[in-house]
Amino acid sequence: MSKATIAVIAAVSAAGGAAATAAMFSLKGDNKKIDTAAPVVAPPKPAAPVPASQVFSAPPPAPAAAPLPPAPAGGPKLVDPSGLFEYGFPGPVADLATRQGFVSSYDRRTKNPHWTVEHITPESLSISAGDRKKSQFVEDDAIPEKFRGKLKDYFRSGFDRGHQVPAADCKWSQAAMDETFYLSNMCPQVGEGFNRDYWAHFEDFCRRLTKQYPSVRIVTGPLYLPKRDPADNKWYVKYEMIGQPPNVAVPTHFYKVIFAEDGKKGGNVALGAFVLPNARIPNDKPLQDFEVPLEAVERASGLEFANKLPVQRRKRLCAETNCSIIVKEYAERQKSFGKKQ
Repeated sequence: MSKATIAVIAAVSAAGGAAATAAMFSLKGDNKKIDTAAPVVAPPKPAAPVPASQVFSAPPPAPAAAPLPPAPAGGPKLVDPSGLFEYGFPGPVADLATRQGFVSSYDRRTKNPHWTVEHITPESLSISAGDRKKSQFVEDDAIPEKFRGKLKDYFRSGFDRGHQVPAADCKWSQAAMDETFYLSNMCPQVGEGFNRDYWAHFEDFCRRLTKQYPSVRIVTGPLYLPKRDPADNKWYVKYEMIGQPPNVAVPTHFYKVIFAEDGKKGGNVALGAFVLPNARIPNDKPLQDFEVPLEAVERASGLEFANKLPVQRRKRLCAETNCSIIVKEYAERQKSFGKKQ
């Protein structure tokens, strides 16, 4: 990832506004020339040409190493690194889960998802067969115990168990809603000002897109972005760990990549990519301040989202619709369901 891309993604925070987003859209790739405004210095006079024989001639041969004894014809190899796999494959392993309402990939190292994918439609959101009060947070026993996020890890941690796929997006079935409460669908999120406020409004924005688009697909996941240390002006990745022992990573940011489909076969897809800091965000902060190029999320996450989607079918989401949140008092409404801590 280029330092320019890192710098701009890290700037997309509660304090970073439209200027940061504008800078992201100005990125065209790592080959972009940057005017450093350095003083122009006259080039030195050319030196005498160096004979080509001095440039392209081979260096003196190094002393020949003692040759390895040849393996007998048709005999065993001298080494067999893959023989280790007889005892087990080290990984990494991405625990892929296919639920009724979403698909997810789990990161055993951070105890958070790599990504979650969901699909919402006007029809799916019109059904209210699920009741959040009947759902409970549960550990995912499909994950090996030593790699599993646990309920006790979040206890008194100061962070919410933040849904990556919202329960409200799967209310068409109680079973589907229950599956959103697996801890493998959670990340530690700041509660007041984020998970219970701005992030919830952002989730509502995604649902409201179904009023304009018949099919909306959403990829959500955590990011761990670098930040410049003013002490030495270098970039570092730093994030908190929760649990006893500390083993669940607290993401610095979260992303959503939205695919709003027009419903036609081979039709247009409105793409929107957003990166939000895991921090308090004022409700008057414009959502478009957190819009970033899709490539920026791919570079930061190591994932690819639309490499099979032709460029001619792509549209910019925020150019087609009003990318803004509607503030609702989710925190007050959640009190009737019990605290999310």
